[in-house]
Amino acid sequence: MLIAISIITLTIWGNNTYAQASKTHPNIVFILADDLGYNDLSSFGNKLISTPNIDVLGKEGVKFTQAYVSAPICAPSRAGLITGRYQQRFGFEFFVGSAKLWGVDDSVHVQETKKALLPYGVFYPDGIDYKAYAKIKQGLPKSEITIAGLLRSSGYKTGIIGKWNLGDTEEFAPEENGFDYHYGFLGGGSRYGSVDDADLVIEDLPHLYWVKQILKYGKGPVALRQNGKTVYTSEYLTTRFGEEAADFIDKNKDKPFFLYVPFNAPHDPFMATKADFAGVTTVKDSTRRVYQAMVKALDIAVGVITQKLRDLGLDQNTIIIFTSDNGGAAYTHALDNRPLRGGKATHFEGGIRVPYFIKYPGVLPAGKIYDKPVSTLDIFPTLAAASHTKLPEHVHYDGVNLIPYLSGQNNTVPHPILYWRSGWAKAIRKGDFKLYINEKEGKELLFNIRDDLGEAHDLSLENRTKVKELELELAKWEKTLAKPLWPSVWYMRYTNGPDVNYFPI
Repeated sequence: MLIAISIITLTIWGNNTYAQASKTHPNIVFILADDLGYNDLSSFGNKLISTPNIDVLGKEGVKFTQAYVSAPICAPSRAGLITGRYQQRFGFEFFVGSAKLWGVDDSVHVQETKKALLPYGVFYPDGIDYKAYAKIKQGLPKSEITIAGLLRSSGYKTGIIGKWNLGDTEEFAPEENGFDYHYGFLGGGSRYGSVDDADLVIEDLPHLYWVKQILKYGKGPVALRQNGKTVYTSEYLTTRFGEEAADFIDKNKDKPFFLYVPFNAPHDPFMATKADFAGVTTVKDSTRRVYQAMVKALDIAVGVITQKLRDLGLDQNTIIIFTSDNGGAAYTHALDNRPLRGGKATHFEGGIRVPYFIKYPGVLPAGKIYDKPVSTLDIFPTLAAASHTKLPEHVHYDGVNLIPYLSGQNNTVPHPILYWRSGWAKAIRKGDFKLYINEKEGKELLFNIRDDLGEAHDLSLENRTKVKELELELAKWEKTLAKPLWPSVWYMRYTNGPDVNYFPI
């Protein structure tokens, strides 16, 4: 259920109506990768493989070099980008946890799982009432308006192909949040095929408990959801999602459409086709090679989508956005995010800085490189402006419409300040300075991002004035936030050389 929005809705799209509306209602394809690191694309520095289909979006559109997500893990980040609001404003601060998946539906299982996860660097905090936790409904609150809901009210056909991760029960399904069509899965992860598929190369990650569990029971075709009904595929999942997205475009070519394609690639478990694996000849380590093959498959699937737009003559009237939900998962040991510090789950740059492209033919300049800080929160208001859809006046949006900044009409900085919070782990960036706070560990680190991209030099002792300034700004922002709708029930250890940090999930 969505809050009513006072917008004139176009309900009939004949050929003439569509031709007239095409200038004010461009088609929109929003592609989201899962755990794709900042330097995993060849256009962002990856020398191990080539990713031409994704890279061309920067050549034909705008490439962002300082793009941030609103959270370093998938579910909260996706809640922010789909609403245009800091997800903490409506209590979506932590990972959407399945009681059965994480073993919190009975006390015996809790103790067994706690013990099992310790060697993997995953910890359960003390003082959690697990039986009460298991009863909490976790998902995107009904009060929130999604970009799909807003665009549907303006006459768009809306579809999502891939990973939802904003509530894994039917009451939180995409169709309840503005989407006409969903093909994919509701939860936070999926295998890419059967573990006994002879055409797949599968890399076990013995240091990751959840991967072992997925592979343990991973036989047979992959179960997916198609508008509430279970369907199965034996096709490699990244390939299937690319083809399904192309089919959606073909079926809706005569009306404005908004297509959201949140791939689960290259998130673990690490499973690649033998053909893609064979195509990666620059890496000897098998784990890293499978990962690169998965990124390669993602690029091929993006190419299927963009080629369909060209074949149908829609490419010049379609906005394409590509980014990732968070930084690369360095804890898999399949990649590192250097020169950035940290990775997924951390508030260091490696966890929150992502590759990002927007292609908008005829409006945004081709080949432009934009080096001021932007956020995935900006996607919502940017698409609302591009589709000439009025934002609801009663809602506070944290994202901004990027079009004036990218077209040269506005030369100021879109975001003078950006904020992050995951419980006791927090960060704020104002100008070139970034303050990182970990209350559990009593850490407070100050970095100058412009001069120290790798966050190697802590300036907190020598610049106490800046620390106090950022502390006050962060505290002021926190007063505007809601209480988390559910607690974090586990946290992870992240090791960076001799430095060890812990982050709630």
